[in-house]
Amino acid sequence: MANIIAVVNQKGGVGKTTTAVNLSASLAAAEHKTLLVDMDPQANACSGLGVDKTEVISTVYDVLLGEAEVNQVIRRTELEQLDVLPSNTNLIGAEIELIETADRDQRLKQVLATVSDNYEYIIIDCPPSLSLLTVNSLCAADSVLVPLQCEFYAMEGLGQLMQTIRLVQQELNPKLKISGILLTMFDGRNNLCRQVSSEIREHFGNKVFTAVVPRNVRLSEAPSYGQPALLYDISSRGAQAYMELAQEVLQGGVAHG
Repeated sequence: MANIIAVVNQKGGVGKTTTAVNLSASLAAAEHKTLLVDMDPQANACSGLGVDKTEVISTVYDVLLGEAEVNQVIRRTELEQLDVLPSNTNLIGAEIELIETADRDQRLKQVLATVSDNYEYIIIDCPPSLSLLTVNSLCAADSVLVPLQCEFYAMEGLGQLMQTIRLVQQELNPKLKISGILLTMFDGRNNLCRQVSSEIREHFGNKVFTAVVPRNVRLSEAPSYGQPALLYDISSRGAQAYMELAQEVLQGGVAHG
């Protein structure tokens, strides 16, 4: 049965999709069968793995609404051990169409239960909002990984996200744990970056991953070539950081509760 990790932050532009794509790729490169679930209607995770979202006919939207079988929708990627469950803008409609259904927050959990035995890891790229799609992801997940940008507003909104996670733990998914907080877009030359990093580690202690994702040109370029960083330039600092993160995840994350 797969270890299911939701990559969540309701704030956009913090490296959420970059983390979902590159963690998935790094786990797959380490010979662990992995499925990346794109739960973001922008479908950037698909693009980052070379899947043309304009050519995708059936997506996670159809699966959530019971209009397609998940095995028919999952796509292979360039990495032998990595599959993707694609998305597109249709997913926006799922929020409205599911709102009246009794099990609306459990749909993704039910879907993933049918393929969980086929994978060691399932990584969910959540939308940048605390929406029904995100709640579905949190209900399906065993743990949460939070990418956090090293900037002044990093802590803003984190409290709200933690409160949402606590509510899901209390009401919907008591087994949900915090896998860890990942510092992203780190620039060691920047005093503010170093200060924010220090404050986050002081405040959250062992809930913060040792691996830190730097600001890295090669990491930024990779999605435009439809490749994770380790295929685009394995020697880049960005690719190396995500391989370090994968090793920590393989060891069970950094914290629990």
